[in-house]
Amino acid sequence: MMGTYLVCGGAGYIGSHMCKRLYEAGHRVVVCDDLSTGHAGALLWGIHACGSIEDTDFLRALFSQYRFDGVLHFAALSSVAESMRSPQRYYRHNVAATLNLLRVMHEFEVRRFVFSSTAAVFGEPQARLIAEDHPTVPLNPYGLSKLMVEQILRDSCRVDGLRAVALRYFNAAGADPAARIGEAHDPETHLIPKLVRRALGEDIDVVINGTDYPTADGTCVRDFVHVDDLAQAHLLALDHLDHAVGMHCFNLGNGTGHSVKQVVDAVGEVTGQRLNVATSGRRAGDPSHLVAASKRARSVLGWEPRFTRISDVIETAVRWHRSEAYATWLAGAGDGDVTQQRLPGNDETFKQHRRG
Repeated sequence: MMGTYLVCGGAGYIGSHMCKRLYEAGHRVVVCDDLSTGHAGALLWGIHACGSIEDTDFLRALFSQYRFDGVLHFAALSSVAESMRSPQRYYRHNVAATLNLLRVMHEFEVRRFVFSSTAAVFGEPQARLIAEDHPTVPLNPYGLSKLMVEQILRDSCRVDGLRAVALRYFNAAGADPAARIGEAHDPETHLIPKLVRRALGEDIDVVINGTDYPTADGTCVRDFVHVDDLAQAHLLALDHLDHAVGMHCFNLGNGTGHSVKQVVDAVGEVTGQRLNVATSGRRAGDPSHLVAASKRARSVLGWEPRFTRISDVIETAVRWHRSEAYATWLAGAGDGDVTQQRLPGNDETFKQHRRG
């Protein structure tokens, strides 16, 4: 059944792919994003409400305007390294702001909530494949902030009637197969887009952080899951909340680990460019090995990733970074086709982006 969904952080990397998937499924999409890290050029599907989830008055005006069937929450800071330097900023934005959003949801009796969580809640792995019941001992404030929100959701489900799903991503990667949107951080911190940009001729530094981990080649091992597969899991999570009460956690990954050096080689093979990458010491807060056991998501949600080979994931990223849309973003001209709309009785400005 068609619904109206609020996507917090919908101008960001994963959030914008979610907006596309919701729109293609026939839903009405409202995006809440202050564009502090997101991109106006990614707002191609739905209505953009320019504001922050930290602003209670803004949220109340938004929830007064639309009757939401659920909220999908992607609005968070997500750099492990930055969280080690600025932990209070991460607790304020990732935890306190989410509490603010949940309070307004409760006021307006919006009960379905899908939360963008992370494999960083687990810390150093104690098993080859990490299942949902693996101990949660985060190594950094980013992972701890996400784990705090998961606990808040459990308590809210118990006492407030909330229904919630936390999707613990491993390493999101790739881009929209049609190359309309993709990964575009400034500065870029993620491995695959940095390597692709370097291979395609951009002057961008890439460094392997740590070559002495207890792995086959000494570099960190990660499970890369395509962003489009993540978006599909969110749709399935919304369906799950139609009949499931309480709080539910699912790990999302392909179940195959690739080391940093293996990813460097894979990008070189896909692009046809040999990459010489500098090395450095370990980065604080990084576990050595993170690979998902996603059996529960497959059996309960019916989730089946389409992009299971690392080369296929990288190919979509290469296509995006070669696209006109990415060139426009790189030139700083990604504002798109925007008209202004105001909420009745409120000074907040909303932007309606034409769908295409």
